[in-house]
Amino acid sequence: MLLDSHAHLDGPQFKEDREAMIQRAWESGIRTLLAIGNGDGPDEMGNAIPFAERFDWIWASAGVHPHEAEKFTPAHAEQLRGFARHARVIAVGEIGLDYWYDYSPRDVQMKVFRQQLEIAAEAKLPILIHCRPSAHSANAWDDLLRILNEDWAATGLGGVMHCFSGELTQARASLDLGFLLSFAGNVTFSKAQNIRDAAAMVPLDRFLLETDCPYLAPVPLRGKRNEPAFVAETTRYFATLRGIDPAEAAAQATRNFRDFFGLPALG
Repeated sequence: MLLDSHAHLDGPQFKEDREAMIQRAWESGIRTLLAIGNGDGPDEMGNAIPFAERFDWIWASAGVHPHEAEKFTPAHAEQLRGFARHARVIAVGEIGLDYWYDYSPRDVQMKVFRQQLEIAAEAKLPILIHCRPSAHSANAWDDLLRILNEDWAATGLGGVMHCFSGELTQARASLDLGFLLSFAGNVTFSKAQNIRDAAAMVPLDRFLLETDCPYLAPVPLRGKRNEPAFVAETTRYFATLRGIDPAEAAAQATRNFRDFFGLPALG
């Protein structure tokens, strides 16, 4: 009963075998999957919804990634409001701040992040956070946590720190804000001790597991195109870190996801 809490199923990397990839996900044991609605920019933020409409085990999000924040218009804001009302959309995201690439100016990223927080609050939906600081500073985390405290904490809706890669201080601050920490394949990377530290301390009712496919395939599959079925490796690795059985880790992650998003429990 595996969970993939963050998968970009619409990516061009799956153009040749998308249907087979989805079938492999099911055959691997995935029974809950969140398809992420970012696409390649605001015009494609509804791309995840068709997957959720076709498969009852797939859910969808919608939002504008910080990379494309500069392209966000009032018309896109209205589109996002519409997507947020869709029965299969359970979160706004992934949204946040990325100071590593700075594809959009930082002030624009913060403005668009706040706008999407407002839309999520109106729809009473949790948020999926992307946060990547610059190479030499945690400033993206500082700005992100400040904005969340100012504009989001009072909603009580919380969210998911997708592909968590911060330090313990940021992990604890995220938990205090009502967020779950989601761990991707990079928890298995040799230089990712900070992520392992967070995975080792997160309460077992506050974690999720994901692929972020087609990116970040876990060891021993690192370097390959990632896909949902590979979440089994990340699940096994997380279980080893916590000294629990992989089946227990998978079941707990699935339970955490479905409880948090208010979905029916699986048998």
